[in-house]
Amino acid sequence: MTAPWSRRGFLYATGASALALGTVGAPRASAADAYDALRATWRTLILGSGFAPTAEPFKSRLADLGTSAASLLATMAPASGSLWPDAGYADPDPDTDQESFGYSARMNDSYNRLRTMAEAYSRPGTGLTGDSGLAAAVVTGLDHLHDDVYGEGRSSFGNWYNWQIGAPQALLDTCVLLYDHLSSAQLASFLKVVDHFVPDSAVAVYAGTSTGANRVDLCRVLALRGVLGKSSAKLSLAASALSPVFPYVSGGDGLYADGSFVQHTYVPYTASYGSVMLGGLGMLFALLAGSAWAVSDPARQIVFDAVENAWAPFLYNGLAMDGVAGRAISRGVSAGDPAGRQQDDHVRGHAILAAIVLLGQGASSAENARWRGLVKGWLRRDYYSPPLSDGFLSVPSLALLKAVDGDSALSAIAEPVGHRLFPHMARATHRRPTWAASISMADKRITYYETGNGENLHGWHTGSGMLYWWGDTYANGQYSDAFWPTVDPYRLPGTTASRKVLADAAGGDWGASRPDVNWVGGATDGQRASIGQYLKGLGSTLVAKKSWFCLDDAIVCLGAGISCRDGAVVESTVDNRNLGPTGASALTVDGVVQPSAYPWSATLTGASWAHLAGHAGYVFPGRATVRVRREERTGRWSDLNKGSATTPVSRRYLTLWADHGTDPSGAGYAYVLMPGASAAQTAARAAAGGWPTVLANTDDQQGVAVPALGFTGVNFWFGGTAGALTASAPCSVMISERGDGTAVICVSDPMRAQTSLTLTWRRAVASVTARPATLTGATTGASLTLAFGDLSGTGGATQQTVVRLG
Repeated sequence: MTAPWSRRGFLYATGASALALGTVGAPRASAADAYDALRATWRTLILGSGFAPTAEPFKSRLADLGTSAASLLATMAPASGSLWPDAGYADPDPDTDQESFGYSARMNDSYNRLRTMAEAYSRPGTGLTGDSGLAAAVVTGLDHLHDDVYGEGRSSFGNWYNWQIGAPQALLDTCVLLYDHLSSAQLASFLKVVDHFVPDSAVAVYAGTSTGANRVDLCRVLALRGVLGKSSAKLSLAASALSPVFPYVSGGDGLYADGSFVQHTYVPYTASYGSVMLGGLGMLFALLAGSAWAVSDPARQIVFDAVENAWAPFLYNGLAMDGVAGRAISRGVSAGDPAGRQQDDHVRGHAILAAIVLLGQGASSAENARWRGLVKGWLRRDYYSPPLSDGFLSVPSLALLKAVDGDSALSAIAEPVGHRLFPHMARATHRRPTWAASISMADKRITYYETGNGENLHGWHTGSGMLYWWGDTYANGQYSDAFWPTVDPYRLPGTTASRKVLADAAGGDWGASRPDVNWVGGATDGQRASIGQYLKGLGSTLVAKKSWFCLDDAIVCLGAGISCRDGAVVESTVDNRNLGPTGASALTVDGVVQPSAYPWSATLTGASWAHLAGHAGYVFPGRATVRVRREERTGRWSDLNKGSATTPVSRRYLTLWADHGTDPSGAGYAYVLMPGASAAQTAARAAAGGWPTVLANTDDQQGVAVPALGFTGVNFWFGGTAGALTASAPCSVMISERGDGTAVICVSDPMRAQTSLTLTWRRAVASVTARPATLTGATTGASLTLAFGDLSGTGGATQQTVVRLG
């Protein structure tokens, strides 16, 4: 039996594919009109061809599809309230909207099962290709669902998505695949129900549930309704209704100029809803290309630009970073998947790779060539979860990626090196030659985490400064290998959190939990950065100031002003490494190898450095008292997500943390994370004086200097002085002195509130060679004074000034 689908389903399961691929088993075209041509095009898009069905990885995938369809055929039993006995959709209390992951989802799932059967009929190599009994059963199922639950005289219940996007998409795809098996009366009745649940008014206003990825999905429904019903008006509406998706937004859902992508108003969603939007646009662009309804809005270039501006920064060696996947991180293993396949950051990444290849067919030749090079690099470097073995990718998506992988004329492009800050979604990525990191924060505009539909019930602290990191040839499965159901949710790496017990879904659904803070953001020159978060705990009295200074081979992490009155212990987690089922990684502290037994814990007093073999080094400036624990943790995906598997899973962890005690007042921490460093490199860094020099670590300012790098970074929570810098108001500052006698000074207003700001750097400066428009005055000489005008409208963006040093 196929697994039930989640609320949104998955791009990789719905068949993102390439128009360049021919169609398997397409209906005979005779004097086809424009609508018939579009129907054939869509059939190509959802089936694909150009691959050998007897070759791997296609042979096994097609055989599995046939097995699933045969099981569905054998168990289908139309009855009042269900089409399959295990997928009843009759809501016992339709007057309430509290079904959670329930009845309307099962109705949606029933349509997706029929679509699976239609694919098995239409694809070669399934063992059921062209089976008349299978086709007849699908048509019977369509009639039953129409008469029993999804009819034009019916009212919706439960989640709106299942009625307006999930079910109609699967229904219309099935109608395309079995078009020649439907009478004109049957087709007309199916189109009427689509009109009933997805009227033109669904896209009349760009608001509510009709924005971003949802709007693209709705346009897909309208477009296919137009194709099957031969309605030019529907097709025109579908094409024109995409236009509000393209422009940059300054708030709410959509793409931002800084590369942020937000859905549900408050949730960073590049790797989930963003993936759906990217793939959906690629399919619609391909469907309508060359027709009278082609998407011609020049603003669509913003989407093409976003491939590298918004999506690529969160792709690393084939995975898509969890910090921008919202509640999708909790989906894991579906309760109905007998194979126990796990949806994870690599699976989400592979879907985006296929979407980029498809979108490239509608972009310029230069963009298409570069994107294919990027995708080839991501494909080749994903040793942890090779994309061509991904059990979730559709056959057409596999064909797309296999063609890129096998293109001998195409060179794989290496991972970029640099820093990207996304003020509009409180996220940052830091990429070095052998590792990458991501920081997740929260403010009054961006939620701590999203829960809803019974998903992501324990994501409470993922926005409390979680610091993710991955190595190039190691640790790429760190958050993929059953991390989320087994990690201690109160000890997420990088976070500061109260151990006050929180209820499932604490804070409210759909991003309702947002802290009343403004100072979250930072400043960057594109290579290094100063980043800060004023943290207020979820459901807690906890407050803290947290800073990260992202450098060439390390991230310096500071915490100050950590105070709480919960009557609970407060902790700052240095790292929490998932060591897999065996947990065999040696921990060395100040040259002494620690016990490797499980369980084991200790308090290390006066620690200067620690090293976890195969992972990273950790330096504690000025020495620190560090708690450490080895433990095996067991959990279930269903603990996090009501629709997930209940089978227990266990993983072993090595956790390092600072214990601030119960109800701390003004506590702090300082450590340096060195991904991939050896024990010798870590020890040498700890012994190196001034690496870093902590300029301040208080409730007022946090800052460090690394003279060897010419780096100075300070987060001014209030105006004041730290080292050689003085600021008149809250701001973030980062300075890099270069070997050519120049320096770049980066300043931002994370609060988006300063109408003026004066920054003084007590360093001899000869001249200003480049300045931002916000700089209203500059005084050089024995010191530098920069006067900025109104920064409140800059959206927290970095203001960069270049000077020649005196």
